[in-house]
Amino acid sequence: VQLQASGGGLVQAGGSVTLSCTASGGTFSSYALAWFRQGTGNKRDFVGGIRSAGDTYYTDSAKGRFTISRDNTKNTVYLQMNSLTPEDTAVYYCAVNLYNVYYTARMYDYWGQGTQVTVSS
Repeated sequence: VQLQASGGGLVQAGGSVTLSCTASGGTFSSYALAWFRQGTGNKRDFVGGIRSAGDTYYTDSAKGRFTISRDNTKNTVYLQMNSLTPEDTAVYYCAVNLYNVYYTARMYDYWGQGTQVTVSS
């Protein structure tokens, strides 16, 4: 499975951006997908995930501001981010687990290359 993330960029605080991640290979509709982010440290933090059935999971910081969705016809998962703050500045990664959503990065089998989101104050 190969993942290609896109949609990052520079956005002002309070603004919005939508990230996309398109997969090739495998059976996209059966996968659990997640978004992680990595700020200045080395740790990738879970942002949210979506299972094959469509149920979604978010961290507390993402709830109410971020929305994950998937389009199985396009093999694409989206992360819509609203009300952005400078604390959301990070490289955002999409990831695949073949079975379920987990909050830990090491549980994911495949990763996209990351896309930078920078929120200016």
